[in-house]
Amino acid sequence: MSHGSLLLATIAAALGVAFLFGWIAVRLKLPPTVGYLLAGVLLGPFTPDFIASSEISEQISEVGVVLLMFGVGLHFSVGDLAAVRRVVIPGAIALTTLTTALGAALGRWWGWGWGAALVLGLALGSASTAVLLKGLEGRDRLDSPEGRIAVGWLVVEDLLMVLALVLLPALAPMLRDGGAVAASGAQMAASVAIALAKVAGFVALMIVVGRRFVPWLLAHVARLGTRELFTLAVLGTALGVGTIAAGLFGVSFALGAFFAGAVISESELSQRAAAEALPMQDAFAVLFFVSVGLLFDPAVLLEHPVRMLVLTAVIVLWKSAVAYGVLRVLGEPPRHALVVGAALGQIGDFSFIVAALGIGLGLVTRDVEALIVAAAILSITVNAGTLGWAMAAAQRLGSQLPAVDAIARWTREMRSVPAGATLDEGSLDDPYDFSELAGHVVLIGYGRVGETVADALARAGVPYVVIEEQERTVGGLRTRGERAILGDATREQVLQRAGIAHAKLLVVTASEPYRARHMVELARTANPRVAVAVRTHNAAEQQFFEELLASGGALGRAVYAEREAALNLSHFALIAIGRSDDEADFIVELLRGMPTAPTETFKSIPTQEYRTLVGRGGG
Repeated sequence: MSHGSLLLATIAAALGVAFLFGWIAVRLKLPPTVGYLLAGVLLGPFTPDFIASSEISEQISEVGVVLLMFGVGLHFSVGDLAAVRRVVIPGAIALTTLTTALGAALGRWWGWGWGAALVLGLALGSASTAVLLKGLEGRDRLDSPEGRIAVGWLVVEDLLMVLALVLLPALAPMLRDGGAVAASGAQMAASVAIALAKVAGFVALMIVVGRRFVPWLLAHVARLGTRELFTLAVLGTALGVGTIAAGLFGVSFALGAFFAGAVISESELSQRAAAEALPMQDAFAVLFFVSVGLLFDPAVLLEHPVRMLVLTAVIVLWKSAVAYGVLRVLGEPPRHALVVGAALGQIGDFSFIVAALGIGLGLVTRDVEALIVAAAILSITVNAGTLGWAMAAAQRLGSQLPAVDAIARWTREMRSVPAGATLDEGSLDDPYDFSELAGHVVLIGYGRVGETVADALARAGVPYVVIEEQERTVGGLRTRGERAILGDATREQVLQRAGIAHAKLLVVTASEPYRARHMVELARTANPRVAVAVRTHNAAEQQFFEELLASGGALGRAVYAEREAALNLSHFALIAIGRSDDEADFIVELLRGMPTAPTETFKSIPTQEYRTLVGRGGG
């Protein structure tokens, strides 16, 4: 088979099997990442029916790493970090340092060199962003206090891993050969200083030039109105900055892509950039996880089962326990500490990137990578259950965990909290929980339509709660003092937080009819008397929703956007050609009552009768 055919066959097989295994994983309530990794194992050279090419998969993996790092940078938020910096900066540094030290100690105990031991420790110290975000989002806790702590914690962990990616190549010569130090401390310090100086130079270039040029370029391309050019500009920026980083500064290609994403994230077009790059990024992220599975040798599980279980215990138990303890010492209530600790009890994205870098630098073997992959698969699989247990336990226990009262008292003294105050009472309240609100409007979506509806409600003095999935939109609404929830309205918990049980009206501006239908059904189940208004995009959708809303017994209306625009234009056309307001209003209302085939309906009305109806008589 030719190289080109082999490339296509590998990509086709990888995507096809990844889809199948990802679907199975989701059906089993597991993260799809588990399915992607297992798909790679099935396709890999260590299984009887070898399908994919390891050489090509490594090349795909490199592209996947670049786009994965670009996505991390694109979603990097200084605001998220600043809001919880008091907790997450010391907490993430402590957890990563302690876990890296424990992992390195295990590696040395097993007879590995310093390089392999350090790579193992770093791989264990970083949680998967994708797994954590999906786990919290699926339980409607992403926008909660503990969710914001977890996201900020991830930002710090990602920055620490970025620093590790910079320093590891500089330290590699001294970490090879079983840990024999081939250079003096001064030489090691010089190598690290040179690496940091190169990174500092690259960062300075991005701050001085990139922050001005990249947003200008994207804005200029956006004004052209061509979607594919904008997508190419985003991806070209990621790959171009990565090339500059690698070629001129000796920084890794992936690190350059991270900074490219971070620069774009500050642009006003960041949301559009994320939306345009997301399909390509997701596809290559899937290929990256498949490629990790391709390089995994299942025989390692049979050869070193104890090591695999020990690593899994470190990830699931040690990391969760340390995170819990650190958060309690930093003054966080038990509920927050319990949920965040459970969410961090897994590894993923950066762990694979660090392992791949270690192999490229000659620090680790495939056996070490295989152990890391196996531990990642097990920890991700277990994490879904442990996170659910932690949330259920947090709900039951609230803030009363007597075993940690001593820590709480000590923390209060260290922070000079007045003796009569408590650390737990106010911090447990979610400021974005409006479940007790009554007689208000729940508005789903804050695009052009939603914004207009909100403006009308505000002018009429009607209270409303906005549910929106765009984080920056929600942030802007909250800055203005409006009630806004970040979340997916197809989830029952999100609607509950919006106070749907006591709402007077639900307005759905969602663009997907299946999602809109699910929202309406959930809302009517929680509040059968709630009135509903739904935006639709064609006559069939409008008819379906009108029948659905009519069956509920409460007031409801389905609005076909293009039809409303057509009726508005028709009204103006009649006025413009000299018809009276009453005549124009009558005709438009007549058309409004005929949602399907209005022309044919008019043909069924006798001409004289129609003229009489519209007030034209026989003329």
